[in-house]
Amino acid sequence: MEERDFEKIERSAAARRRLKSAVTYLLLALWALMVLFPFYWMILSSVKSYSAYNSEYIPAFITLSPTLQNYFDAFTAVPLGRYFLNTALFTLLTTGIMLVVVIPAAYAFARLEFKGKNAVFALFLSLMMIPNELVIITNFVTITDLGLRNSFPGLILPSVMSVFYIYLLKENFEQVPDELYKAAKVDGTSDFGYLVKVMLPICRPTVVTIIILKVIECWNSYVWPRLITDDSAYFLVSNGIQEIRENGFGRENIPAMMAAVVVISVPLIILFLVFHRKIMEGVSRGGTKG
Repeated sequence: MEERDFEKIERSAAARRRLKSAVTYLLLALWALMVLFPFYWMILSSVKSYSAYNSEYIPAFITLSPTLQNYFDAFTAVPLGRYFLNTALFTLLTTGIMLVVVIPAAYAFARLEFKGKNAVFALFLSLMMIPNELVIITNFVTITDLGLRNSFPGLILPSVMSVFYIYLLKENFEQVPDELYKAAKVDGTSDFGYLVKVMLPICRPTVVTIIILKVIECWNSYVWPRLITDDSAYFLVSNGIQEIRENGFGRENIPAMMAAVVVISVPLIILFLVFHRKIMEGVSRGGTKG
């Protein structure tokens, strides 16, 4: 009798686990559908012809006559290719200079001892509390006074500093055992040599994460480039969308607009799909102590 009762309990527990798993996967599937549907609708709209899109009184969720004409229009209505080159140059230069600034700063806060270090770091963290709108106003006045409007230095300089990335990298640097630092000092290794030969290889996942996040941030930058440049020679792809609406094929041609958005979004989607594991690993390492 006791064995039968035990078997019933086991079957009941197994049934509850299966039900819990089924509900969990159902909720995850619904959430994934909600997240992915806008991307599906964007791609679907981009392959519909202008006449077919406007003739739909009830939006159709499939199309039987897809076309790539919208993608051709996206590249011919405005110099979208040049906007891509501008964005790539802006992203590479900004990310490279940011690493030169952020890595030594994080190393100094994590390993070096100097008077007022904790107070200075607390001041740095407090800067994260300042609204971006106030920072943009200050940067705009500074860049304008320096005569750097409509130039790549004007686009790049305000974006080469990040308190969050310094904090993330500092937390990761502090996880490296102090014994390695002391052993390197005994061997006569300089602080710069220790940073390059020991710290960066160990903390590579976090550095890669910072690079990826910065690339995404630069690629999606809109407000600052739109504010500091009014010359189309310096427009980025995010500003190119607005240029397409105003001077390209107009606000009514939604399929062509969606095609441009798809073209602009594809590099970031590929980047995230390739490196999403490293992003999660780097963020988790940076936020774990001990």
